[in-house]
Amino acid sequence: MRYAIVLALLLSACAVGPDYVRPKVETPAAYKEAGDWKPARPRDDVQRGEWWKAFGDPQLDALVERVAVSNQTVAAAEAQLRQAEALTAQARAAWWPTLTATAQDTRSKPSGTTGPVVGVPTTKRVIYSLPFNVSWEADLWGRIRRTVEQGTASEQASAADLLNAVLSARASLAQSYFQLRTLDAQQQLLDETAANYATTLELTKNRYVAGVASRADVAQAQAQLESTRAQALDTGVQRAQLEHAVAVLLGRPASSFTLAAAPLAAAPPPIPPAGVPADLLERRPDIAAAERRAAAANAEIGVAKAAFFPTLTLAATYGFQSATPEHWITMPSRFWSLGPALALTLFDGGRRAAVSDQAMAAYDQAVANYRGTVLQAFSEVEDNLAALRILEQEAAVLEAAVAAAQQAYDVTLNQYKAGIATYLQVVSAQNALLGARLSAVSVRGRRVVASVQLVKALGGGWSMESAK
Repeated sequence: MRYAIVLALLLSACAVGPDYVRPKVETPAAYKEAGDWKPARPRDDVQRGEWWKAFGDPQLDALVERVAVSNQTVAAAEAQLRQAEALTAQARAAWWPTLTATAQDTRSKPSGTTGPVVGVPTTKRVIYSLPFNVSWEADLWGRIRRTVEQGTASEQASAADLLNAVLSARASLAQSYFQLRTLDAQQQLLDETAANYATTLELTKNRYVAGVASRADVAQAQAQLESTRAQALDTGVQRAQLEHAVAVLLGRPASSFTLAAAPLAAAPPPIPPAGVPADLLERRPDIAAAERRAAAANAEIGVAKAAFFPTLTLAATYGFQSATPEHWITMPSRFWSLGPALALTLFDGGRRAAVSDQAMAAYDQAVANYRGTVLQAFSEVEDNLAALRILEQEAAVLEAAVAAAQQAYDVTLNQYKAGIATYLQVVSAQNALLGARLSAVSVRGRRVVASVQLVKALGGGWSMESAK
């Protein structure tokens, strides 16, 4: 009858604490900065991953593909995932009974004043025992289930963290790579300009010798040439730092890594489809990680609530016990015990209530972090959509500015050669042209970087097929 009652209790077991429901977040219907861009149709069959190949740079492809293998932040995230998987396995182990075996050789000498006859010396006793103990906790209130639920959600969060670490490392590498290539393009432009200025300096010197130019003209030409050379040298500092940053992202010492110069291509960057804001809830790994942590915190509430209820443990012991070694492992030396134990904490000074309050506060914090992550994700997409839209317009304006500055410089230089313009006018035209060309190169690089950042903001879940 007793065991029938225990079985009935096991079958009627339930899990205390709230069942998890994904927290609601305010999701706009469309991106404000997308403008007239046609949103992409969500496609679950699109292969995610190799977004960097859309930029058409084989060297970038080779570098990015090494990130997941050698980046140390990714390695740490992978180790964290393995730790989370082990913790989940540890939680699941509580479903099964625990079996232990202990071989004991116990020697004791009772007190002489507590023996059968006070004052009569007692003898030493030796007990040889080999018990096998089995214990199993019935999950009446769902404590183990909630613990497994918490571990599973934490494991899923760590898996999303790993995906986010890979995405972030790849995006950071691509961003640093394109910034470096932008500096290469600026370096090339400055070197070409310095060569042109050197030619102009020789022209001015010849005109000075011929008596048609002043010594001040020669000094201005010399100063402009040296200033441009200094600008060209200054780009080397930033380039070296970006090269070192790429080395770190690849998990290599900065001193053993070098990227040959290659100016950024003039082609406009690929722009991934933004889709609709609701897609981000499924596409961004950091959002998935934050949502899973909210689920884990919710399960922790159930674990805390279960502490208010009694625990039922079924225990059994079987083994051998003897006072002499020769009769130790024999049938007459067998012993066993079997029975359930019901335990309930009656007073703990408010410890369980405090743990429960802490779990509920941790859940509220996790929900707030989840909603904050979603809002930040929407903001990042809007930021980069705006950047790409405005920079495209700026690039068109700068293209016109470069053309106008080039025409002004050509006219002014011809006028100077004809003696109807001062060298100061030539210097002004040269500076205007160089400034416009440098700005155009800078905007070109910013557009590519903004494209990379938009890919990251969208979770990296797009391909060239979905962009069509």
